[in-house]
Amino acid sequence: MKKLFMIIVIALFSTMAIAQDSEPLYLLFEFMHVDEGQGAAYAETEKFWEKVHEQRVKNGDCIGWDLWRLEPSGQKQGAQFMTVSLYNDPVKMMAGGDFNKAWTGAYPNLSDALSNKMMEMTAKSRDLTHRVFLQQIDLTKDNFDMPIGTLAIINFMKAKPGQSGAYENMESEVFKPYHQSDVDSGGRASWGLLRNMLGYATEAYASHITVDMFTGYDQFFNGGNNGPATEAQQKAYQEMNALRDLKSVAMATLVRKVR
Repeated sequence: MKKLFMIIVIALFSTMAIAQDSEPLYLLFEFMHVDEGQGAAYAETEKFWEKVHEQRVKNGDCIGWDLWRLEPSGQKQGAQFMTVSLYNDPVKMMAGGDFNKAWTGAYPNLSDALSNKMMEMTAKSRDLTHRVFLQQIDLTKDNFDMPIGTLAIINFMKAKPGQSGAYENMESEVFKPYHQSDVDSGGRASWGLLRNMLGYATEAYASHITVDMFTGYDQFFNGGNNGPATEAQQKAYQEMNALRDLKSVAMATLVRKVR
């Protein structure tokens, strides 16, 4: 019991230190399923909405928005795209902001008929499969500004019951130095750890997400840090497997970006 208490305390202070060292960041992941034959319509839909998200940033409703293309992307693979809205305030994230104000600000001269048409196209071109509310709790030190074409490897993790704090601590204390070394040597662009703010439920698919950023597939495959794991790393992986399950992995390419 004393050992468990110390693990929880260490994890708590690690999270507090992270919060003090960087601005808080909250992210809303929204996964989109696009039916076969709707790809062009969906692309046009997101192009239209990009101006609305630009206005949302100007209005202070959020601090950014991204559109990511997901792989694998077949019709039976689930979502083919993901949008990410960025916030510095969890209240703003949950409230969503004033979309009507952003809509009219982006398109002040849009007729009611055309507005209705765009809303119909939005509904028809994709299905919103699910949302995930996340808090960033750790990240590497880097200057990566995530240009269009950025590749993200998204790992969906499920911490085992009672092991969430120990898992977060191990990511930050044991694995983050490896990731930072990769960033410093040019093997990857950045790494981050996200906590699912509603992921404590037993039925939740993932309690945490880690994101490995690369400038593209070239850096991912040829970055120079893809060699065999050391004995220490292998031991760390074994210990990590006792704390969490890796549920799935997705590759995402940045298609649109608003800041």
